[in-house]
Amino acid sequence: MIETLSSIKIRDVMTKDVITVDSEEGVVEAFEKMLKYKISSLPVVNEKNEVVGIITTTDIGYNLIKDRYTLETKVGDVMTKNVITIKESANLLEAIKKMNLEDKKEIINQLPVVDENNKLVGIISDGDIIRIISKIV
Repeated sequence: MIETLSSIKIRDVMTKDVITVDSEEGVVEAFEKMLKYKISSLPVVNEKNEVVGIITTTDIGYNLIKDRYTLETKVGDVMTKNVITIKESANLLEAIKKMNLEDKKEIINQLPVVDENNKLVGIISDGDIIRIISKIV
């Protein structure tokens, strides 16, 4: 199975129509966008379509409930800036390894996919990977 996962390229299984957000957008609007499209994260991109951050429903929802944000709070104020991405030419096994943050005992649920110029071209989620593995086994 490891050989099979190594042979599947990210570009062949990623979601290509990525819903994104701008760093100047308000967190409330970003949260509404995530709920509308039933997604759990939004890559934050600049005008060149480069990934500059990421926000999640968990982060935003929790902080909205705790009244830590105001209507003026911008995505750029609260986004995670050190985003782990993966190249579209990488394979599925590499994605799985990147998603498993062993040192932090966390799992990343979505990886923005970038091309050789670091432009956003897709996203791959843990759900995408589970669907692929279920077809293999």
